[in-house]
Amino acid sequence: MDRQSHSGGTLAQMRSYPRSVQLLMVNQFSINLGFYMLMPYLAAHLSGTVGLAGWAVGLVLGIRNFSQQGMFLVGGTLADRLGYKPLIIAGLMLRIVGFATLGLVDALPALLAASAATGLAGALFNPAVRAYLAADAGERRVEAFGLFNIFYQAGILLGPLVGMVLTGVDFRVACLVSAGIFALLSIVQLRSLPARRANDAPTTKGSGRQDGVLSQWRTIVANRPFLLFSVAMIGFYVMQFQVYLALPLEVRRLGGDGTSGTAAVAMLFAVSGLSTILFQTKVTAWCKARMEPGRALAWGLFTMGVAFLPLLVPTAVPVPEGGVGLWLLAAVPPALSALLLAVGTMIAYPFEMDTIVRLSGDRLVATHYGLYNTICGVGITLGNLLTGASLDAARAAGVSALPWIVLCALGLACAAALYGLQRTGRLAPPVRETQPESVSA
Repeated sequence: MDRQSHSGGTLAQMRSYPRSVQLLMVNQFSINLGFYMLMPYLAAHLSGTVGLAGWAVGLVLGIRNFSQQGMFLVGGTLADRLGYKPLIIAGLMLRIVGFATLGLVDALPALLAASAATGLAGALFNPAVRAYLAADAGERRVEAFGLFNIFYQAGILLGPLVGMVLTGVDFRVACLVSAGIFALLSIVQLRSLPARRANDAPTTKGSGRQDGVLSQWRTIVANRPFLLFSVAMIGFYVMQFQVYLALPLEVRRLGGDGTSGTAAVAMLFAVSGLSTILFQTKVTAWCKARMEPGRALAWGLFTMGVAFLPLLVPTAVPVPEGGVGLWLLAAVPPALSALLLAVGTMIAYPFEMDTIVRLSGDRLVATHYGLYNTICGVGITLGNLLTGASLDAARAAGVSALPWIVLCALGLACAAALYGLQRTGRLAPPVRETQPESVSA
């Protein structure tokens, strides 16, 4: 009953937004569904069916991440200059080509090209979708991004389950179904998504196009509060990513690689996704009614830092040899950590997305999102390398609690940084010297 009423409330809230915002939310659910039904199983396909060496598998996966993170700024800039809809469509079409190719080719150069295409696709549509959503949600941006996170997490939760069924038939079937989802999305967006341009989209008058782009980039890089905020939020993404890296490794270390270990890892993702789907709108409404954006962000990162404390329990108590006791020790502390990470994300994410718009002064919003994604993406890569290395080194040295203490300290430090930015007024929107002319969408 409660769950039904919650679902009804979420759908009713979604319907209160313009049609374009509703489409973007369904769009993001479908994007994540198509992506996560394929990507978790790609490494096993490349190493098993295709027979690639480990370094080649790592290269294919790394190229996707690099092409996405490296091109976010370009994708955001193009969205501000050409309009949001063309970049969304271009990204979807690239995913069709990339995912279909991943399933149909075996040669390493073709696999690298397909992987690069799927990464570039994300760089094209991600900033455009967020800037479009921010523009059309208007004063209800925070609530809109809260809803957006529900659809985002639902796609992540459902994708691997659908992918597990399809890859059980054939990996190529999963690739083609995923490409089909993106093809269907492209048709729907082409027919139903209204064209939308940034209100400050540059024209071709005056200086040349390239000079205009460089000038815009210089303006954004000179936006010190935005850069400080971006760096402070790196910790948010490093901690959030541990649901996919450190927590499953901890579960496997204690629970082993058997069925019980697999069940415990699955519980991590279920706890993270379901808690967001069920409680995101309530958490957003509660925080917005009681907190300034900077305080909400600080509390969100504080909660995420505290999330690593339950993982100290297995380092402080005797580990059972087996049975129910071992499974509970392997499953419960990481699941509690995943829940707290999800709660911290629920608190922070809508205000994070809103703060980027406010710090941009509502100018070149997609470009700001693009640079923000690139800064955080570089931070995630470095953070994951350091986390993985520290997990191995700490266990070898017999101080397995150290990585969790460091991650907790990271969360507290980032929370303090955001609180400081809020207190000093650096999270306030910049003051416009002149009132810009309004341009219709």
